Amino acid sequence: MKILIVGYGKMGKIIEQKAISRGNEVPFKINSANKELLKTLTDKDVDVAIEFSQPERAFNNIKQCLENNIPVVCGTTGWLDKRAEIEQLCKEKNGTFFYASNYSVGVNLFFHLNKILARIMNNYPQYEASIEEIHHTNKKDAPSGTAITLAEGIISNSSRKNHWVNEKAKAENELEIISKRIDPCPGTHTITYDSNVDSIEIKHTAHNREGFAEGAVVAAEWLYGKKGVFGMDDLLKISY
Repeated sequence: MKILIVGYGKMGKIIEQKAISRGNEVPFKINSANKELLKTLTDKDVDVAIEFSQPERAFNNIKQCLENNIPVVCGTTGWLDKRAEIEQLCKEKNGTFFYASNYSVGVNLFFHLNKILARIMNNYPQYEASIEEIHHTNKKDAPSGTAITLAEGIISNSSRKNHWVNEKAKAENELEIISKRIDPCPGTHTITYDSNVDSIEIKHTAHNREGFAEGAVVAAEWLYGKKGVFGMDDLLKISY
């Protein structure tokens, strides 16, 4: 496959290494210095784009790819207020769009474990749920997309929580997410259920970025030849 990398920072460089090691080509890499190149590329030049840029650039990058008939695998977070618009454009163009807040297989298993635990804990109101996420200081958005996905998993399985806040919770219906930025942490997410007598905790810790990069390349390979809007549940076929 010919893979276009949009966003050639630390993640983009690891994605390039993983893509090539799996037998793919990376003929084009887009960064701030050559961003106009993206407008000229089409599905005749590349098979799929992997987009890991910045929150303020992601929407336009994805839109440009879809308008040029290039399937997109996106891992950028912090732009999801426009996700519905992108998915609608994908349908109108009969295009292909794959989004995940996290491409690690382990994290996606963690997402499902989180939902199962939330469903169980909903029957025990003496336990108060909270989320803590820690990332490196270069991560610009807070809370992380992974933390938001975890929060949504808890809220959808809870009768007591209906929205999250990125601070200490002040009301019973709020699910708190505490964000910390500490180098060189690539990502740690902890779910805690705390009561007066004990605490229950599940945690995922990323040791490096390689799991994220490999997952994105696997998603790009899986996406080849498909049309529609997809996510990691489609790729991994996880059910519970």
